[in-house]
Formats: sequence, C-alpha cells, structure tokens
Amino acid sequence: MNKASLLRPQSTTRRQLPVTTRQLLRARFTPSFPASTSMFPDSTVPRAVLVFVVISISVLLLYGAADSLRFQSSSSGYSFNIFPSLRNSNNGDSKLSINDDGDDDYKLEKVLKEAAMEDKTVIIATLNEAWAAPNTIIDLFLESFRIGQGTRRLLNHLVIVALDRKAYKRCMESHAHCFALVTQGLDSHDEAYFMTPAYLEMMWRRIDFLRSVLQMGYNFVFTDADIMWFRDPFPQFYLDADFQIACDHFSGNSSDIQNRPNGGFNYVKSNNRSIEFYKFWYSSRESYPGYHDQDVLNFIKFDPFIEDLGLKMRFLDTAFFGGLCEPSKDLNLVCTMHANCCYGLDSKLHDLRIMLQDWKTFLSLPPALKRSSSMLWRVPQNCSLNSLRRYDSPEKSVQQSLQQ
Repeated sequence: MNKASLLRPQSTTRRQLPVTTRQLLRARFTPSFPASTSMFPDSTVPRAVLVFVVISISVLLLYGAADSLRFQSSSSGYSFNIFPSLRNSNNGDSKLSINDDGDDDYKLEKVLKEAAMEDKTVIIATLNEAWAAPNTIIDLFLESFRIGQGTRRLLNHLVIVALDRKAYKRCMESHAHCFALVTQGLDSHDEAYFMTPAYLEMMWRRIDFLRSVLQMGYNFVFTDADIMWFRDPFPQFYLDADFQIACDHFSGNSSDIQNRPNGGFNYVKSNNRSIEFYKFWYSSRESYPGYHDQDVLNFIKFDPFIEDLGLKMRFLDTAFFGGLCEPSKDLNLVCTMHANCCYGLDSKLHDLRIMLQDWKTFLSLPPALKRSSSMLWRVPQNCSLNSLRRYDSPEKSVQQSLQQ
C-alpha cells in the first residue's frame, strides 16, 4: 500500500444486512407492550428514556465530582486520605467530631480557606504522635508563638497536619486549624529516627503534600514543629522569590547556591514555577535513592532544569533564621530558631526548653538593655553539632560532575 492510499479517506459505507435479518434483530431487541399497559403514548417513550439517561448521567457526574474533592496525591505512589469522623470514638469526646455539619471528611480546602491570610498564605506544620504527646514538641512550638513578638496572631493562620490519629486528637484539643492526613501502608505514630526508612517516607510524603497545597493556589510557610517562632518572619522574606529556604550554613549571599539549605523551614509562593519545581524535587527521589529531601535538594539545586524553569530561589540568613547548626548571634534580630543538628527527641526537648527560657530572659530585660545586650544562647547542650554535620557536603560531587 502506497502513501497515497494511506491518506485517502476511507469509505464509510457499511455492509447492509439482508432485510429479513434486520427485521429479526429489531424484533428481538425492541420490547413490545400491550396497548392497555403502556404508560406513555408511543411518541413519548423515547423522550422519557432520554430524560432518564440524562438524569442518571448527571447523578454519576455529581458523585464523581464530590469524590474527587477527597485529597489524593496525583504524582506519587501513595494514597492520601483524611480520617473518617471520630464522632463514635470510645471515649465519647464530642471535640473529636471532625466536622460539626456532619461531613465525615475534613476537607483540606476547607481548612486552608479558614486559616489563610488575605493573599492565600498559610503556615503549615506536620505532627505525629511522638511529637504530640503532652509536655513535648507541640507544646513548646505553640508556646513560642504565644510569647514571641508579633507571632501570637500568626496562630490564626497555622495549619497543623496530623500524620496519625493521636496527633490529630491532640491538635483538636489545643489548636483551631487541624488537618488529618494518613498515608495508606505507613505508620507515623512513633518517632521517626533520622535516615531510617520511616523518616525518609515521612520526608517525601511531606514534599508531595506541599506540592498539592501549591496546586490548590495557596502560598505557604512550612515549618518543622521543632522550630521556635520568636518574631514575625514575614518582614525578612524576599519579595521577588518563588522559593526561599532556611540554611544549616549561610555563606553570606542569599543567591549563592553553595548555601546549605534546611528543608524544615521555607516560604513558597504558588505559581507554575514553584509547582513544577516541587514535582521535579519529588520525582528526583528516584534518581537519588536512599537520600532524604534535603540532600536531594542539595543535588538538584545545581541542575540546569532549575535555571530553565526560571525559579527564583533565595537562601535565608541564619542571623534571622538560625538553628543549632548555626545559631543566630543577635537576639534583637532572631525570628526563628531550629533544633537542627540534633539527634533524638529527648535531646531536642532538653535544648528547646533552654532556648525558650533564654528568650524569656531576654524579653524580661529593660528596652535599653535589650538593644545593647550581648546575650547568647546557652544551647546546644544535649544536642551535638557533630552528630549530623557534614563537612563534605554531598552536593559538591554533583556540582563537580555537572561542570565536567
């Protein structure tokens, strides 16, 4: 067969069945009703059938649209579901009702809308059972907002994403905006030790979830719960950045990709560039198996795709956004302090409590003494800076290979 015959329109004439065969088929598949039992005149039966079909299709479409509102990840192998109503829990606590209007699913869109600022920005923190227990991480985290300068009002915009049922219960008891998120096949209630499989799964689940928040049109500040909020950070953010992130080590230049970012704190604006970046970040886990999201970010920040994407990435100064890896040296400037470079929940709790007490001591000083204060943090103590510090950062080998 030549090309001309391939391009020639094919005949649409159908082979006709013999008349007798057509009559037999029509008789077999066409129901006949006695005149005395017909509900409609002959001319109205097709119209009634058509109406019934249209209504049926409409109902199915509405059902599918409602079901699609249930949050599910579209780019990962995980299935994200929200907890069913805890209204029938054993202890009968009415506070555990997910939604007062009887809806058994607490929709992410509803929580984000209630917590969002005017520009659709929310603050997001994740929480599991180990960090939600009384007198532990979540209590210190919320206390920092209450005693910080200009931070109490930000609690109105904080969404706590609970990764298990007990964390959700604790959130409902202590905070206004809670979202219950569970990943089928994963158990998030225990402490996820650094670089264990459970830790890696939790970190990557977080990246995929945040990508979904961006796709819903919301900007976010993501914060680990072991970060203390001492001042409103928004005045220190860069206005022109799509993605800005805190650092374990800051070089002094916010545009220098040699900075070593920490995925526990970042501010991201929702746009096509940031959405595609998060998709790329998440998919890159397959290129670097066994690494967590922060290490993979250190790899891909050198990738030409980031430049081609046009993503404006900035790194936050540790003078304002410090941590135990590189503490903020001036309490007159500090906005947040992170219990990074710290292994184990008990060590984190010990040093975070001292950190909060140092802040309270600073606040108690007279204004003149605050401005001239040379007061320094008394931490780290139980946290070891050498336990997680990497002097030969993994991104160096990647950068060298890209330059070859």
